[in-house]
Amino acid sequence: MALNGKIAVVTGAAQGIGKAITELLLQNGAEVALLDTNKTKGESLKEALDQLYGEQSTLFLHCNVESEEQIKAAFQKTLATFGRIDILCNNAGILNEVEWEKTISINLVAVVRFTYLALEHMNEMTGGQGGVIVNTASMAGLGPAKSCPVYTATKHGVVGFTRAMAAASTAAGYGVRFNAVCPVCLR
Repeated sequence: MALNGKIAVVTGAAQGIGKAITELLLQNGAEVALLDTNKTKGESLKEALDQLYGEQSTLFLHCNVESEEQIKAAFQKTLATFGRIDILCNNAGILNEVEWEKTISINLVAVVRFTYLALEHMNEMTGGQGGVIVNTASMAGLGPAKSCPVYTATKHGVVGFTRAMAAASTAAGYGVRFNAVCPVCLR
């Protein structure tokens, strides 16, 4: 997929893998809505990116991926600013075995919620233009990470959900390609 002129939404965009994804998208000509709960880092990154790519290339939105209301507002603002959504990168994630319910909410529930809300705009069967959804899983999604069982479970869920959505898209004709990336978990 050529990225020039494409519109992307990246969750967890203010730092780490999300920041790297955002930078690569911009380097290849995409426009990007950066979503993150860290307002300070998000606004700072947007300022830096504006210097390199112009103010019109990015949009920072403070968004808690656990809030359906904030997700819907982020999609609406992205659509109002850029006109469409071609790419969704479900990247936001945490590793917190103590607050395991929050880990499940951010790492798995948010991926499902974002995907279904994005499909409302991307699905060719409902008037969308198709696109790509990339979910950040982990090597822990392919084999167990003994020190973090809840994290492992969420990332297995992301891999399984991505595979099932890819099959559903192919069978039903959504026009949306689904991919999961599985970086090495260093904890």
